[in-house]
Amino acid sequence: MKPLMVSISGVRGIVGQTLTPEVLVSYSSAFGLLCRGCKVVVGRDSRVSGEMARHAVLSGLLSAGCSVVDLGRVPTPTAQIAVEDLKAAGGIVITASHNPPEWNALKFIGPSGLFLGPKQSARLWKLAGKRKKTWVSWNRLGSVSTDTKSIDRHIKKILALPDIHVQALRKRKFRVVVDCVNGVGGLIAPRLLKELGCHVTELNTEPTGKFAHGAEPLPENLAQLTKAVRKAKADIGFATDPDVDRLAVVDESGQPLGEEYTLVLAVQFVLQQHPGRVVINMSTTRAIEDLAREFGVPMVRTPVGEIHVARRMKRSGAVIGGEGNGGVILPKLHYGRDAPVGMALILQHLLQCGGSVREMTDALPRYAMVKRKLRVPRERMGIVEEKFPALFPQGKINRADGVRIDLPSSWVHLRKSNTEPIVRVYTEARSRKEALILSREAARGVRAILARKSSR
Repeated sequence: MKPLMVSISGVRGIVGQTLTPEVLVSYSSAFGLLCRGCKVVVGRDSRVSGEMARHAVLSGLLSAGCSVVDLGRVPTPTAQIAVEDLKAAGGIVITASHNPPEWNALKFIGPSGLFLGPKQSARLWKLAGKRKKTWVSWNRLGSVSTDTKSIDRHIKKILALPDIHVQALRKRKFRVVVDCVNGVGGLIAPRLLKELGCHVTELNTEPTGKFAHGAEPLPENLAQLTKAVRKAKADIGFATDPDVDRLAVVDESGQPLGEEYTLVLAVQFVLQQHPGRVVINMSTTRAIEDLAREFGVPMVRTPVGEIHVARRMKRSGAVIGGEGNGGVILPKLHYGRDAPVGMALILQHLLQCGGSVREMTDALPRYAMVKRKLRVPRERMGIVEEKFPALFPQGKINRADGVRIDLPSSWVHLRKSNTEPIVRVYTEARSRKEALILSREAARGVRAILARKSSR
């Protein structure tokens, strides 16, 4: 049985095994106590288990005396914005993001619309772990109201951004194919694109939760989108993950750019308009370092996890940031990864460049990244992190999040996943061949460390 994953990214597990009604009630009631029984926003993605989880979460929050605003099925960034708009004490999004359909999860939002930080998360886990729960009496139970306009507000905020020239985009009439993998992206992406004047071909936009292909917007999961882009002779293709915080782009020939280049394009566009600080995570492409250097602006790296990036952006006044998994964070909208705003920024960029997506991308700094998953027993993770740098003695070591080793023309990053019971190994170099060689070398090294009988 796979374990319940409790991390800075929330609480997630396999429904009916580690993520049970008891677990859902325990964590949601603890969150209600953390919010002192005040207003809490709840939203969910389209997963089949979402309705069951919703009832358990509502029960937990009501038992803590919270007044709950139920958004229904909404993107994660929509729920973050709703927490701010409704001046709520917090929010819970029921979503396992990119995980397979048998998984579900709870993501916890603070009153600022940001996910809980490490200290707040630790308090939540402590409350949830108490054997004796504190329940309110019958006459102090909370109540539930509904809000059906949160997606409308999200779209309006994007259209109102000063750098998005809506009338010019409507005049251009881009041909766009969008694949929402039967997640909640189908409730926002086609609507936004049509508001921007696009001719839209929709793929998997019915939010059934029965994913038409792998949930992550990775090149290997985009075969249907690439064919549709070519068939429709579209200008661009977009793909979202099930909760719509990650975005992938396909060019006019049907070639996926790779999820790293979603953020690269967004950063380039924003820096052209407003040069300023950029914040990204430890696993994001060096292409953004090159762009920051080109524009003469500072760039900062943080540990992986949206909250780490968002907090640093807010503290430092960054103009753009995000994560290389296709997560674009635009502070002018809100401090959260947001696929819809990524679409708007990239379409505006394409309009102003006047060429094709491929021409625009070919002008960017080019790197190749290889992402690998490895099974490492939790009890051996410490020794792997300790011994891993010895595999690359010429590199510069950074232990802010797992182990990142920077080499002259490449880098490797090994870290424990926040969302899956695995270790991730990312490598990047100027060519795919070099990145693959580095990735294989790292994987062989990890296996050799695990094979040693003694940690000495």
